[in-house]
Amino acid sequence: QVQLVESGGGLVQAGGSLRLSCAASGRTFRSYALGWFRQAPGKEREFVGTIIWSSGNTYYADSMKGRFSISRDAAKNTVYLQMNSLKPEDTAVYYCAARSWGYSGIYYSRLSEYDSWGQGTQVTVSS
Repeated sequence: QVQLVESGGGLVQAGGSLRLSCAASGRTFRSYALGWFRQAPGKEREFVGTIIWSSGNTYYADSMKGRFSISRDAAKNTVYLQMNSLKPEDTAVYYCAARSWGYSGIYYSRLSEYDSWGQGTQVTVSS
């Protein structure tokens, strides 16, 4: 089992940036991928992007490309979500999730494809 703890959320003005962190512990070395999702008030949780732990390769939802980027620090067992040019519609609780196995070169974007979740961190973008 992998334990995930997100941090870095907060209040930011539109146009600003935030970097979220997701610290992983437990059987991290066996995680295939770490993904980021978000859930806005009254909406379903949606996929933001994911990173393959071994290679560092990333994949993003089309609507997130260009402003969001995911990276990882293997030495710290931490994944980051850099968010730039933030908009009020980016306001949501952001979650990281881990998938323990996967087929090489395959990116997973569905909630059900991830088996461990963090508690989430709130991001609020003011206009």
